[in-house]
Amino acid sequence: MTINLITFASHLHKQSTIYSSHEVILTELEKYFSLNFVNYEEMNRLKPDDFCLVFIASGGVERMVIQHFEQLPRPTVMLADGMQNSLAAALEISSWLRDRGMKSEILHGELTEVVKRIFVLYNNFKAQRRLYGSRIGVVGTPAPWLIASNVDYLLAKRRWGIEYIDIPIEQVTALYAKVKDDEVGEESVELAAKALACREAQPEDLIKAMRLYKALKMIVDEHKLTALTLSCFRLTELTGVTGCLALALLNDEGIVAGCEGDLQSIFTMLSAHSLTGKSAFMANPSMINARTNELVLSHCTVGLQQTEQFILRSHFETNLSIGIQGILPTGDVTLIKCGGESLDEYYLTTGTLTENTNYINMCRTQVRIRLNSPADYFLRTPLGNHHILLQGNYETMIDEFFQVNGCRRVE
Repeated sequence: MTINLITFASHLHKQSTIYSSHEVILTELEKYFSLNFVNYEEMNRLKPDDFCLVFIASGGVERMVIQHFEQLPRPTVMLADGMQNSLAAALEISSWLRDRGMKSEILHGELTEVVKRIFVLYNNFKAQRRLYGSRIGVVGTPAPWLIASNVDYLLAKRRWGIEYIDIPIEQVTALYAKVKDDEVGEESVELAAKALACREAQPEDLIKAMRLYKALKMIVDEHKLTALTLSCFRLTELTGVTGCLALALLNDEGIVAGCEGDLQSIFTMLSAHSLTGKSAFMANPSMINARTNELVLSHCTVGLQQTEQFILRSHFETNLSIGIQGILPTGDVTLIKCGGESLDEYYLTTGTLTENTNYINMCRTQVRIRLNSPADYFLRTPLGNHHILLQGNYETMIDEFFQVNGCRRVE
């Protein structure tokens, strides 16, 4: 891991003595990172994927910094150990930047805490770079009941650097028709052998669902997609096949895939994947107990690799095709949802997955969560229906990421 230190030092401070003047902190950083010193006059040579900190090496550099502020990394994180009046200069610069609406931060204090903070900043930076340039395919149109889940494509691109790509659902149905049964027969048998059981689903249902998976894979390749959200109910009307299995398999392959054309939820899943490397479970809050802070989440698809076991079922609402009943491991979980037309709001909490439920009148995969925060959020200020479940506790990491990006946390 390389840190590019954009170095500002007074002309009165000899370049040859910069390292010796800050030897304590630089020696400590070199235990964990490779340091690349970049003179501020050469920072235009740095690339967007280069992780940079602004190294305030002495006092008297305030004018130099503001003369080059347009080239500074955003947010501007300054390293200042206090030697050579560096902290005094960083304080003045930070105030100047904030007065102009620019986010800034000073790294100073106990070396162990500085190192920890750099790792957090590095993780945020890399997640942002992974998101930047992502192409999210919107296959069909968002479900008509998602009245509060709209995204302004232009605002989302400006804020996050992502691009939503509208793809007619007819492209999928045409490709689906071209995939032959014998092209997916062997994979279907292998998948059925991994299932704990097959209930309502019939062998021909599995074959058709695998054909749809192949068609969506071709769409991903053709449009160079990072993620996709599928108008699955419309697709079922046209083909009699649900997208549940296809979306599960795509998520297993690291192609973030969501249901119902939900624009906000697919971004939530994509950002969580960029941060943690993990696939997520997109679900409906189906039961809420505000007294015990518990809720039941349910949906008919979940990545198979997220489960301990899975059962091949039919789709709950239509009783057609293939749905997935996943048995998820108990333990710590994180619940998240991004909202707003420019994706500038988020809900975030942690909890414990205590039970896989099996209610007959809910979607197939069902989990009971005991939250670490009041469940009445869902009854008072919810960011829409669908919420995203990650296995593990990632609250600090995710909160830091969205705060750095100027988002508002909804409680």
